This record gives sequence, structure tokens and C-alpha cells, in this order.
Amino acid sequence: MSELRITGETRMGEIMDTLPGARRALFARYHLGGCSSCAFSNDETLAELCKRSEDLPVDEVIDHLLASHAHDLEMLVSPAEARARLDSATPPRLLDIRTREEYEAVSVAGSEFFTQELQQAVFAGDPATVVLLLDHSGRSVLDLVAWFRGHGLKETYGVNGGIDAWSREVDHSLPRYRVEME
Repeated sequence: MSELRITGETRMGEIMDTLPGARRALFARYHLGGCSSCAFSNDETLAELCKRSEDLPVDEVIDHLLASHAHDLEMLVSPAEARARLDSATPPRLLDIRTREEYEAVSVAGSEFFTQELQQAVFAGDPATVVLLLDHSGRSVLDLVAWFRGHGLKETYGVNGGIDAWSREVDHSLPRYRVEME
């Protein structure tokens, strides 16, 4: 993730690209971006969005986005840290949340494909279990980490950058691929 200095003139697309949890943060506090009635376009500036959303104070929204992003970073581990945890005496569960096709094409050894049955088993298990979640690029993992934590699994973390970062930083033998619609 590249760093972005957010101002009122920053386009929403840039914010969404740089702060993966921004949509969740905006929806949770301001009910923005979660449905058709509160949607925004990638070309809209933050100031334009705030103006048409009951004149929200831009600086307050920026502060909320940055605080939410800092919180999100606490829910992520680097691929190298994930590898080290998997190699430890008490390895975490590594759950792959990508599509079945992606998982069958490329997967990390020892990972488990996330199904509804596996979800039920994990949620019914020990809440102290450490769980690592892996997606393709790290773009969607934060929402699922928050969902797991909301269901009592407080030691759930996402692998920052997903399997794409894993293949670049940990295991170069894993082929990289591109998802057309993510």
C-alpha cells in the first residue's frame, strides 16, 4: 500500500485503493458507500462526498479514515511474519478465503480452503485459536478479519498483500496471477 496524504480534493478511488478498510469505516460511522442510496464514485472528491452528505466536516472524516486505517494495520501481519508463525511450535490456522478456482490453481501448503462448514467448525472451536486469513491481494481480508473478531475470534489476522505478496516475499515458486474483477 502506498501512502496517501488525504485532503478534501483527494478522489474517492485513490482513498479506496490506499486504505482498504475505508469503505467499511465510512459506512460504519457515516452510512456512506454501503448501498445505492449512499454510494460514491471513484472520481468524486472527499469534499464533494462530504458536501452532499449533510455537509460533513472534511477534517473529521479524514481523521476518522486515518484512525480506522491505523486500527486496520493492527489486524494485519506481513507474509514473512505469517510464515514465521506457521513455522512456530503452535502454528495458527491458515484459512484461504479466495474462490475455489483460485485455491485449486495456487495455494500455500498447509492452508485450508474456507467453506461454510469450516467456518462453523472454526467458530465453534477455541476462541483463543490464532487464525490467519489469506485472500488474493489483501483488498478484502480486513472485512473478514473484523467479522471473525466480531464472532469472538480475537486472534484473527489477515496476511497483508494476500497470496500475491506471499509469492513475491515468501515463496517465489507460487505463481502470481491477476484477477480481472476484484
